[in-house]
Amino acid sequence: MRQILFTGLLLCCALASRAQEQIRIWQSGNDTRLTTTEMPFSDDGSTFTVGDLTFDTSTVDSITVVHTVYVTFAGETATVDLGHAPDVVATTDGAHVSIVSTNTKNELEFVLQGESSQGSLTYTGSLKCKFYLNGLNLTSDRGAAIDIQCGKRVDLILVSGTDNYLTDAAGGTQKAALYCKGHLEVEGSGSLTVKGNTRHAIASKEYMQLKKSTGSITVTGAVSDAMHVGQYFLMSGGSLNLTGQGGDGLQVEVVTLSDDVTPDPDKEDNGQMYIKGGTITIEAAADDVKGIKVPGNLTVSGGTFQLLASGNGSKGISVAGNMLVNEDDNTTLMRIRATGGMYEDPETEEESRCMGIKVTGNLTVNAGTIQVSNTGSGSRGIKIDGTYTKSANATVQANIKN
Repeated sequence: MRQILFTGLLLCCALASRAQEQIRIWQSGNDTRLTTTEMPFSDDGSTFTVGDLTFDTSTVDSITVVHTVYVTFAGETATVDLGHAPDVVATTDGAHVSIVSTNTKNELEFVLQGESSQGSLTYTGSLKCKFYLNGLNLTSDRGAAIDIQCGKRVDLILVSGTDNYLTDAAGGTQKAALYCKGHLEVEGSGSLTVKGNTRHAIASKEYMQLKKSTGSITVTGAVSDAMHVGQYFLMSGGSLNLTGQGGDGLQVEVVTLSDDVTPDPDKEDNGQMYIKGGTITIEAAADDVKGIKVPGNLTVSGGTFQLLASGNGSKGISVAGNMLVNEDDNTTLMRIRATGGMYEDPETEEESRCMGIKVTGNLTVNAGTIQVSNTGSGSRGIKIDGTYTKSANATVQANIKN
């Protein structure tokens, strides 16, 4: 039975591969990615060949056909090569591209490349997908630069060796220059630079993950937050450099039910942040903003932090829940400077201090190094409302109020 099914699968893939679509051959959970126009197999069906590679039929679990769509921007125009992607429609208006997919079975990948100072991409679909930024320089004069209306997992790959730039239009209704309705997972060793001229620079409605392979992400400015993430944020590697934002640097927002108040119980790790590695550099220069803002718990198990709270009443890190620092995944080094002064709310006339770290719950430091200096008038190093616990294996250099 396996042989009959597999032979049928080979025939289907052979037909699909004539359109030069990418195929993936899965063996024990690992995939080999190939693009080919031919896939001949032996008379007895025991082997088949793709390019220069020959595969033993008995070792192959499955073969997947992946449809790749190429979007190339060139000044005032953009071209879309759909290949043979089923149930996908693209429309262009100058360099503004809209792609709608009603495909619910085939994996789709999009390669975005080229340059335009008056272009954008909007994608609407219901199946998980991947976007490769392959030397993309895109400035929109109509809303977001990239707007991904897909509530599933969306992989954003920064192609190795490429620099990519995104800027949105000012005065629009978009949430961010780069927006994803679903779960945004970032990888690839390339670089991405983003500027948000209306609201946030980068935003996802649900969780965002930076994988170990992630290169560098830079925000050069945002009217509101540099990075605004729903549900939770997980960083395992890469480099974040966030400056010029009028709001918070890196903020997590709790995903709520329809009443906009009750946290959604179905959203795992809702309101949490996990930093396992990489480098985070943030300047909180506006008044009464946070470099890192977490409505739930913050767990740091590795990574290097360089944070500057220079705005009046600003905080380097603000945690509404508990904060745990260790070195379970990588070496942890946190350097934070609080140089801002006091801030008075113009409506309530309440005052708030500039602080390096503010924890509403408990602060537990089991390992790692935390260095906080506060030189602003009335500023504080670390303020903890709950319990403070430090292990002998950890180093904390700061003025602490507990």
